[in-house]
Amino acid sequence: MDILGDFVYSLLKFNESLMHLTRYRAIPLLNYKRKQMAKKKSAKQSKAKTSVKKKGAKKVSYRKAATKKKPVKKPVKKTAAKKTTSNKSVINLDDKKKQAGRIAKGLAKKYPKAECALIHDSPFQLLVSTILSAQCTDERVNSVTPNLYKKYPSAFELAKAPQKSVEKIIHSLGFFRAKSTNIRKMAKSLVDEFDGEVPQTLEELTKLAGVGRKTANVVLGTAFEIPSGVVVDTHVKRICHLIGVTETKNPEIVERELMEIIPKKEWINWSHRLVHHGRQICIARRPKCQECPLIKNCNRTDLPELV
Repeated sequence: MDILGDFVYSLLKFNESLMHLTRYRAIPLLNYKRKQMAKKKSAKQSKAKTSVKKKGAKKVSYRKAATKKKPVKKPVKKTAAKKTTSNKSVINLDDKKKQAGRIAKGLAKKYPKAECALIHDSPFQLLVSTILSAQCTDERVNSVTPNLYKKYPSAFELAKAPQKSVEKIIHSLGFFRAKSTNIRKMAKSLVDEFDGEVPQTLEELTKLAGVGRKTANVVLGTAFEIPSGVVVDTHVKRICHLIGVTETKNPEIVERELMEIIPKKEWINWSHRLVHHGRQICIARRPKCQECPLIKNCNRTDLPELV
C-alpha cells in the first residue's frame, strides 16, 4: 500500500508540474509565435495592396497621356518676315551711304590736306613706324624714329642690327622687346624675299612679322596710294560709332561696313581726316560738338543732348 501511495503521490506532482508548464511557459510561447505569423501575413498583404495600387496608377497615367491631343502648330509665314527685314536693311544701307557721303564732304572741306601723322621718308620707314605705333601714340613714335632711321635707314641695315641696340632706341615705346623682334624679322624678310623693297599687295604684306591688315592698309594707301581697305584705328572706330554710320566696335566689322557705304576713292582720306578730326574737335572725353562741322549729320550716339 505504501508503494501504491507513493506512486499516486508522484503522479499527482507530475500532473501539477505539467499544468504549471503549460500555463506559464508553453501557452505564452505558442501565443507569441502566432502573433509573429499574423504580423508577417499582414505585412505581405499590405505590400501586395500597394504594388497593385502603383500598377494601377501607372496604367491610369499612361491612358491619360495617350488620350492627350497634341497641339496643332499654325504655319508661320516666313516669306513675309524675310521681305520686311530685307527692305529695312536696304533702306538703312542707303541712308548710311548718303550720310557717309555728306560726312566725307564735310571732312574734305575742314581738312583738305590731311596726311598720315607718322613721320617717314620711304615706304620702309612708314612700315616700321606703323608697326611701332601699335598700343602707342603717333607722337611718341615720331619722337623715337629719327634716331632709329639715322642708324638703320633701310631694311639691309635693320636686318643686321643687334636686338639690344634696337631695344635701347625704342625703349620708351610699349612692348619694345616684341616690337624690336618684329621689325628685325620684317627687315630680314624684305631683304631675303623682296630685295629690301616693300611689297605692294595685301597678301604679301600681311605675311611679314608684326604686319596685320590695318598696318598693310596704312602702307598701301599712304605710300603707294592703293585703296586696299579702310584703316580703322581708335579714332576711326570711336567717331564712326558716335556719328552713327557703324553700330559695332569690332575693327574688322567696322572696316567691312565702311567699305560698303564709303566710295572707294575716299577710303584713304577718310581715315586720315577722321584722325585729325578726333584730335582737334571730336576729342574722346570732351568733344567740341558746338564747333563741329559734322554736327548736322552726326547722331551723337551715347552722348547727352546739347543744351
